Amino acid sequence: MNRTLGWTMLTALTFGLSSCSFFHSAGKKDDKKQKTPQSKLVGRVASISADKKFVTIQSYGQWLVATGSILTTQGADQRVSNLRYSGEKLGQFAAADIQAGLPLTGDAVFYSPADPLKPNSPATPTPEGFTPSLNSGTGNSPQLPQVP
Repeated sequence: MNRTLGWTMLTALTFGLSSCSFFHSAGKKDDKKQKTPQSKLVGRVASISADKKFVTIQSYGQWLVATGSILTTQGADQRVSNLRYSGEKLGQFAAADIQAGLPLTGDAVFYSPADPLKPNSPATPTPEGFTPSLNSGTGNSPQLPQVP
């Protein structure tokens, strides 16, 4: 009887310790999997404006890109450029401003959902106390009273 109790306790202890490490390591693998951002092919460059400041993108499916997000294009010759989604969309086409590089018609457009900007947030943070105006910088704004 004493021998059976010893084997039972040894077996329970062995399975107990191994199961703790089994569940603990599985949780770490899931954390690593969630931290790696995945780029997704979202469309192609359909056209480029004459002044080469923005492009239109033909989407390959439902457009789930947040306004202000950075998109990356890649051409057949490994040429890359960066775009910023402006939030304008019409049907299967979306507009994006060219940030860097020179995209060409037909280039693949990739989106990485791990962008620092969150959906529905402004592309650039607005300083506290600043109110944007349509006539900013035009010289048409009223004069403010001078502080004594």
